[in-house]
Amino acid sequence: MTDRQYKTLTIHEFDQAAEKFDDSSPSVYNMCRKDYPNLAAELAEEPFRRVLDAGCGTGSMLFFLKQKYPDKQYAGIDLSPKMVEVAKRKGLKHIFAGDCEMLPFARNSFDTVLCSMSFHHYPHPQAFFDSVFRVLCPGGRLILRDMTTGFVPMQWVWNHVELPLFNLFLHTGDVHVYNEKEIAGLCRNSGMILERFEQREGFRLHCVCRKPLP
Repeated sequence: MTDRQYKTLTIHEFDQAAEKFDDSSPSVYNMCRKDYPNLAAELAEEPFRRVLDAGCGTGSMLFFLKQKYPDKQYAGIDLSPKMVEVAKRKGLKHIFAGDCEMLPFARNSFDTVLCSMSFHHYPHPQAFFDSVFRVLCPGGRLILRDMTTGFVPMQWVWNHVELPLFNLFLHTGDVHVYNEKEIAGLCRNSGMILERFEQREGFRLHCVCRKPLP
């Protein structure tokens, strides 16, 4: 598929899911929200002031953080206009429809960028990492959650069998699931440092990438 086709499928999937994304019925979306406490715990490991949620969906993570840390500054961006519409209903002001591969923010705008279960939808992962590097302050962090496995045959099946089938029959817009070596390469090429890479319960990728100080 072309890059445009991937993104069109992604918009279609999440525009359709927007109104039910936050409900409690069993779904993959409900399961993804279980990542929020892990993100919040990582975020609290050091001081922060300005947070961007890349692939923010309906703004659930930002709403969660805003209740916990009301004095901080938050922004979000998502490819799905319907997701952004739902997020704005929650009173979240700085939420934008846009492409995470071309973040529309000024250089050094944020000390933390969060990205949870969105990265595997990006056709140009290096463009995302480069864009994150640009908008992060020196010393700032990218906290990334997604799917991963250290078992090479399983990753091959995911990327060459399962994801293409999802796109064919479910129209999900999934592109690629990444391993540690791939993430390290994206960091290195963007100028960031991979400080932590973990495979946690449920094949969850949890990593912290840092923009170095001058």
